[in-house]
Amino acid sequence: MLEVVTIDTARPGVALLSLNRPERLNAINETMVDELRRHAAAITADPECRAVVLTGTGRGFCSGIDIRDFGPSMTDVVRTSASRLKFQEMMGSLPGVLRELPQPVIAAVNGPCVGGGLALCLAADIRICSSAASFGNAAILLGLSGAEMGMSYHLPRVVGVTVAADWMLTGRTVTSEEADRRGLVSEVVPPERLVDRALEIAVQISELAPLGVYMTKRALQANVDAPSLAAALEIENRNQVLAYSTDDAASRRAQRAR
Repeated sequence: MLEVVTIDTARPGVALLSLNRPERLNAINETMVDELRRHAAAITADPECRAVVLTGTGRGFCSGIDIRDFGPSMTDVVRTSASRLKFQEMMGSLPGVLRELPQPVIAAVNGPCVGGGLALCLAADIRICSSAASFGNAAILLGLSGAEMGMSYHLPRVVGVTVAADWMLTGRTVTSEEADRRGLVSEVVPPERLVDRALEIAVQISELAPLGVYMTKRALQANVDAPSLAAALEIENRNQVLAYSTDDAASRRAQRAR
């Protein structure tokens, strides 16, 4: 049976996760949800994995939820409000699977990144895209709320409230150039360079001290919502003391002192 999420060790210490339904622009179906969760659990438990790259096969990153062919659980969604809420809660928790990975996640957006695909992209720690990429919050075009799967939490923190409101209320397509200009991505590269560039970043991270990288990721996540500078410093100071006491940090300090 064809896997709809593939995983490869693309470089030592780096996992390459590929959404693999190219004929549907990698739309999310029930099998993809299950496989993303399974692979994430394996990556979390793998001490040799230091960074993750997420991309899509074919010409798309992810076109959102496959409403035409999601899978068996979709048949219950239309029956009651309770079943719809249960389904929405399940989908809403999916970006957290990436966000909660201990390893940094780099989203390499190769094409259309829409709806649930945008939500997965936003859950990554670093986002880069090819010049062929485009982004959109499509739910509002279907008569639904543009706020779904953590979008109203993540997007304003990345691009600002006003830009997020524009994108979420209109559902318009955002080009790679605008995504770069607004800070959604840190870099735009030619399509043929995208995955290699994402792997270069992942390798650079994988060569650093694992505990230091993990603490940096968690501090960034926590301190985006820190109530004050003092609260942020409490986390930073404790992390720094803990990291300093490790053998890994001592070894790296000694190497740089030579």
